[in-house]
Amino acid sequence: MKIAFEKIAFADFTAWAEQDRKIHKRIVALIMDIMRDPRQGIGKPEPLRHELHGYWSRRINDEHRLVYRVETETITIIACKHHYE
Repeated sequence: MKIAFEKIAFADFTAWAEQDRKIHKRIVALIMDIMRDPRQGIGKPEPLRHELHGYWSRRINDEHRLVYRVETETITIIACKHHYE
């Protein structure tokens, strides 16, 4: 599977690399796990509802979530900071 980032998600991802290496490493681990199985694994994956129907989230920590969309051959990272914005 291929990984793609929305522009804001990539900016947040690179900011984590500079601001908090532990969170950045956690995001990388989550992405690797998503590549193995987008709907099961670490970070308590859950399908989102309402206006975010079709998206999934995983816990980075208590405050932040990794939000992504699974398509045929691509996983698109939508957000990796805060909750569902």
